[in-house]
Amino acid sequence: MSSADNGNVSLNISDSGIATISFYHPAQNSLPSALLDELTAKIVSAGNNSQTRVILLKSEGDRTFCAGASFDELLQIKDKETGAQFFSGFARVINACRKSPKIVIARVQGKSVGGGVGLAAGADYCLATEAAAIKLSELAIGIGPFVISPAVIRKIGLPAFSQLTIRAVDFQTAQWAKEKGLFNEVYADIASLDEAVNALAEKLASYHPEALSGLKQILWEGTENWDELLKQRAAISGELVLSEFTQQALHGFLSGKR
Repeated sequence: MSSADNGNVSLNISDSGIATISFYHPAQNSLPSALLDELTAKIVSAGNNSQTRVILLKSEGDRTFCAGASFDELLQIKDKETGAQFFSGFARVINACRKSPKIVIARVQGKSVGGGVGLAAGADYCLATEAAAIKLSELAIGIGPFVISPAVIRKIGLPAFSQLTIRAVDFQTAQWAKEKGLFNEVYADIASLDEAVNALAEKLASYHPEALSGLKQILWEGTENWDELLKQRAAISGELVLSEFTQQALHGFLSGKR
């Protein structure tokens, strides 16, 4: 397999201190374990780099931002420990964003499903296009959005999270996501999105680093227990994915896609 087949994560820091972390996977920017680990490492590295003033999180392509977990990899899980380890990958990415001393901006150019919604919720500020509909489809495949739920609920509240979760097969629009608080700004197309993202990143990079770091701490007050909380949630998902219901649902989903 080529690196393109396996996907990749890149990190580039500009002269002005904008650390751009970009991920790509050919299956609609889904995230297998290896990419989740790389994403976590890049977020931690960028946050600890003295040259970094602000972190920009994005995916490649002009369609899907992130399709969430890799279904192919989910089908390979054969025991609870492996399942918990897989779902802990999303937990580590969210916690890396949470604990980073730098402000994290997310650029969401297209649809987000499951863990992709969790990535957007893990950012401090999120800009999107009108094409960036969101969906939490976990119930439809026999699991639940347990790992990402603290981050999503923190942004949109319990009533909106309930709607998003229970309406598991329905996409909600980018405007809905903005009204509920997941997206801070929504733009007509990718060109105008990029213009706004770049302008905001440059502006933030010009601010006092210690002021930004202090703001970051305030933004995440009350989440100090998330290392353990998200680990516990990953264990729940890791056990559910082994059920016959979920395995059949996954096979059915993949059969319909191929």
